[in-house]
Amino acid sequence: MLQNKHISAPGVVCFGEVLLRLTAPGNELLLQSHSFAAHVGGAETNVAVSLAQFGHPATVVSVLPDNPLGHAALGELRRHGVRTDWMHFQPGRMGLYFLAVGAGLRPSEVLYDRADSAFALAPADLIDWQEPFSSAKWFHVSGITPAVSPTAAEAALRAVRAARKHGLSVSFDCNYRAKLWSRWQGDARRILRDIIDQADLLFAEQRDIALILDRDFGQTPADGRFQSAALTAFAEFPRLQRVATTIRAQRNVDDNDLSAVMMTRDTQRTTRQYSLGRIVDRIGSGDAFAAGLLHGISTGLDDQLSLEFGLGAACLKHSVPGDFNRLGVADVRSLLDESGFTVRR
Repeated sequence: MLQNKHISAPGVVCFGEVLLRLTAPGNELLLQSHSFAAHVGGAETNVAVSLAQFGHPATVVSVLPDNPLGHAALGELRRHGVRTDWMHFQPGRMGLYFLAVGAGLRPSEVLYDRADSAFALAPADLIDWQEPFSSAKWFHVSGITPAVSPTAAEAALRAVRAARKHGLSVSFDCNYRAKLWSRWQGDARRILRDIIDQADLLFAEQRDIALILDRDFGQTPADGRFQSAALTAFAEFPRLQRVATTIRAQRNVDDNDLSAVMMTRDTQRTTRQYSLGRIVDRIGSGDAFAAGLLHGISTGLDDQLSLEFGLGAACLKHSVPGDFNRLGVADVRSLLDESGFTVRR
């Protein structure tokens, strides 16, 4: 049973590009019919919205285009209780991505359209971090942000260093996106290493760590690869305290099992496995996991309960259309307490 109601939820600042997602209807291919469903999203934005649902003062710092799309996205964040006091508007375009949701044996496909967005072109020194960080305890960013452009990479590095200078704990989700890095031939390994060097909490699987550290864990037995990778990361990055990831087993696109694992410097923790037999929308589930684990750690839950809470949030996100996990603490607790599926009245 989760018991942390008496502990106030600390402020979290998230930095990254706010995106507009355009999804083909149902399980159609792109432009199979001439319509799209529009959702606001983006990795760090998803984390902030979920944390706001969990009761945290959550802030998104970003750069939006000074046009109707940018202002509508700002309004959507405010509607979900996210603070936008330090949002910047610049000339340029809205970052987009298109999603064709897979089915059966056909995987989902994402098409990015983010080149030369207002965020990608913004000066690296545009943001003064002193005020956003003045009332926060955690800073969260993902590897998608530095992959967007050279200036975004420099901005992300400035942000994590400023967070450390202001005494914040840093959470980093690797979220390696090869398509984005290859567009400008960014040095992903060097840049991601520099960011992780400032992190307390790392969301990464063994493949991410292998890429970043230029190591091969393939000779390690499969059930020990994450542990080996995490221990290697701890040895490389002295500030790092936790490495966590979800583990997904896929029978097909619509039928998955999900569990999670976390390493600290002295212990490995695992969760139960949930069967996700009817997936509505898996986009943003990793961000829901990050938000749930951050919520648990920052409000005083022990590591095992924090990990279980993060996994519960990730599982529930699969039932919610769009990027955002719109469910709160009570919903996650109900899942973890195995309250069943009876209609709530």
